[in-house]
Amino acid sequence: MLVSYTYLYEGKWQNPPSGVDHLHTFHGKVEQKAAWARGLFIGYSGFSEAGLIAFGRGKRVICMDGYDLSEAFMRELPLNQVLERKVRRAAETGLAFVRVRDLF
Repeated sequence: MLVSYTYLYEGKWQNPPSGVDHLHTFHGKVEQKAAWARGLFIGYSGFSEAGLIAFGRGKRVICMDGYDLSEAFMRELPLNQVLERKVRRAAETGLAFVRVRDLF
């Protein structure tokens, strides 16, 4: 059975790492959408460790940082494959953020 998801995207292009407040706000937006919607949050400067821990596990949001984007582009990885691997790892571990270099 083919399951298709719609991704809602939010990006923070700022110098400080994104914190739990950004993640919770975006997750709240995703939760208000249809069950087949997922969230992709891109924090250009990454995420604070405390923020990722406080955000918790098992959410409908996966995360990327600027380094992930660079890695995907330099290695010519299709975005759909990157998302599939991130979602798979999130399902296995509950972690919203796993680096692209650790997935390929």
